[in-house]
Amino acid sequence: MTTLPEPVERLLDAALVGELTVVDGTGHPVTYPLIPLYDGERIYMTSSTLFSKKLEHIKANPRVAVSITDPVAVGGRTDRATIQGDARVMEEDPHGGWERILPIWEKKEPAIVAFLKARVALPLFFERSLIEITPRRSLYWSDGDAAVAPLVAVAEGNGKEAA
Repeated sequence: MTTLPEPVERLLDAALVGELTVVDGTGHPVTYPLIPLYDGERIYMTSSTLFSKKLEHIKANPRVAVSITDPVAVGGRTDRATIQGDARVMEEDPHGGWERILPIWEKKEPAIVAFLKARVALPLFFERSLIEITPRRSLYWSDGDAAVAPLVAVAEGNGKEAA
């Protein structure tokens, strides 16, 4: 079952960079550029476990947003989207738990294979937590013009709005 409108899913699949916005301890938004990996239901991102403020912020407040706005990161496309949802930090196995999304990651960014081969040389890179985002609402601008009202959709199977 898909949870997002098809144009938003296509944009997520194309995006090499998405902006993850979390809320810090003082209530202010903080944005991090990360690779969004979408499996048809949830968005996944990874983060180093070392000194990660974003992971601390998500644990304290799971409400997040993922925006796809960089035309270079989506191959020149002009459409844009913001997905609001709830995040969960999955850190049970920082050495390899994130590998379950490796097929999606490799499809989007084949260079990850070279990094895996250098795993021994880059051990701290592979100490990763998986961020799992359940979409609640999406905003989509088909022509990228934020001056025009977006198409707003509540994720399928979800009766509540995200703020």
